[in-house]
Amino acid sequence: MHNKNTFFVDSASAWFRLGVVLVMSVVVGVGMWSIVVILPAVQADLGLTRSQASLPYVFTMIGYGLGGIVFGRFSDKYGIYKTVVAGIILMSVGYVSASYATGVVPLSVSQGLLIGIGTSTTFAPLIAHVSHWFDRRKGAAVGIIASGQYLSGAVWPTVLESSVQDYGWQQTYWFVGLAVLFLALPLSLVLKKIPSTDKSLTGSGNDSSQKDLPVSPACLITLLMVAIFCCCIAMSMPQVHMVAFCGDLGFGAATGAKMLSIMLAFGVVSRLGFGWLSDHIGGLKTVAIGVFLQGVGLVFFLLFDTLVSLYVISALFGLFQGGIVPAYALAVREYLPQRVAGERVGMVMMASLLGMALGGWIPGYLFDLTGSYDFAFINGLIWNTLPLLIIGWLIIRIGKMPFSR
Repeated sequence: MHNKNTFFVDSASAWFRLGVVLVMSVVVGVGMWSIVVILPAVQADLGLTRSQASLPYVFTMIGYGLGGIVFGRFSDKYGIYKTVVAGIILMSVGYVSASYATGVVPLSVSQGLLIGIGTSTTFAPLIAHVSHWFDRRKGAAVGIIASGQYLSGAVWPTVLESSVQDYGWQQTYWFVGLAVLFLALPLSLVLKKIPSTDKSLTGSGNDSSQKDLPVSPACLITLLMVAIFCCCIAMSMPQVHMVAFCGDLGFGAATGAKMLSIMLAFGVVSRLGFGWLSDHIGGLKTVAIGVFLQGVGLVFFLLFDTLVSLYVISALFGLFQGGIVPAYALAVREYLPQRVAGERVGMVMMASLLGMALGGWIPGYLFDLTGSYDFAFINGLIWNTLPLLIIGWLIIRIGKMPFSR
């Protein structure tokens, strides 16, 4: 007989905890989007070029990526609750310290070492942890928890843009630091109650559902890291530069923030839909579909630049690419054992965020050279090709295995 704290996979308790953690993810997900929204204000206030103003975002993604590995391993060893609490505190301190930045260097340091690393604790480690709670609906659950990042992107940009207009970006960062601390910390308590070593929680390790590999585990992780790095370079251009892009076209930063919110709101739909799809066809095939559609979305940005068309394309791009990253995480969980899930998912997420970092800086550099974002979209299309080839090759290899499932 199990004690009163026993936690069963796919249970009502698992879904309740997932809901609470989702709300927490929406709060702390601001760490991904705040620097994107304030980019034009920072550029004007600090007298920077577009590429210089993109550097804090680059450092945020680097910190996010490295933090995912470090805290993924920390979570595997010490538990998810301590991991998330540490991240929330780092984020709060980071926003307060960033509000005092008088140059791009101190702002970048605060964004990378504090905000980026802090935010990382609530993505890759949580995805790996939540995947332990479910068996039959693992893909859907991963899609739901990953959608917290995009739900955050749908909520925060318009709030932040309004606050920047009324109070400036420094005061806005003060508000965010306090909001993260006082909203997310109480919600994180739900993670403290989960007995992570209980066999009923882990489903006896869930390794019984682990699929056969056509390559070595090290080779798989390497291929997935290269693939996600490339497709996130392509993904980041519209996400990072949408506000500035709309400002350059004469539509204004507020319009760009609304388009970003729309893109990320439809990204939530994508993550939920792709999560359902992953349960039926697997993570790798879901990745292939998403990367192909992402390329289609980038072509649309090249062909159309009217106000109405950009609203429509922003929504479509969110639908096309939103579910790609969690599908990669699910592929890791499908082919590698649970005991290394946190660290391995963290490694793949690190590659994705390094791709987002480079992909956020390159468009700014190309804009400074050409005065246009056209070459940035073309650059994204080029990078988008390689993951299609890598994932396609893996799918073919798996399909040729005599006992592939």
